[in-house]
Amino acid sequence: MSTPEQNIEAANNFAKVFSTGDVAQILDTLHPEGTYWVSGGIEGMSGTYDKEGLGALLSGVTTVYEDGALEVTPTGAIAQGDKVAVEATSYAKLKNGKVYQNAYHFLFEFRDGKILSVKEYMDTKHAYDIFYV
Repeated sequence: MSTPEQNIEAANNFAKVFSTGDVAQILDTLHPEGTYWVSGGIEGMSGTYDKEGLGALLSGVTTVYEDGALEVTPTGAIAQGDKVAVEATSYAKLKNGKVYQNAYHFLFEFRDGKILSVKEYMDTKHAYDIFYV
């Protein structure tokens, strides 16, 4: 069993790996039964994804970023047991010239040193305006 401090380190590592845009590496941070949930009601973005579904989502979205990745920067974290709450910001310039900068709250749950689940809360209006309008 991991300590809360180790779980914070793993959550921060997820942000670092996510920022590379390397979908295979991102998926490798997830437990085999891992899920990823995105808040809101945006068709094609919001909802719950298994590893395969998340891979498909990320493979699609990384193609619109100028540098192929969304930089995610944790700004604070707190852990209790196998859960870690992380506040973070993001930045990416899109190939169409738009800039995506969002604020997030992530809730991670760990099992066997891997991420069992992620819940991503963000400004969904901003995401919609940048990616769909």
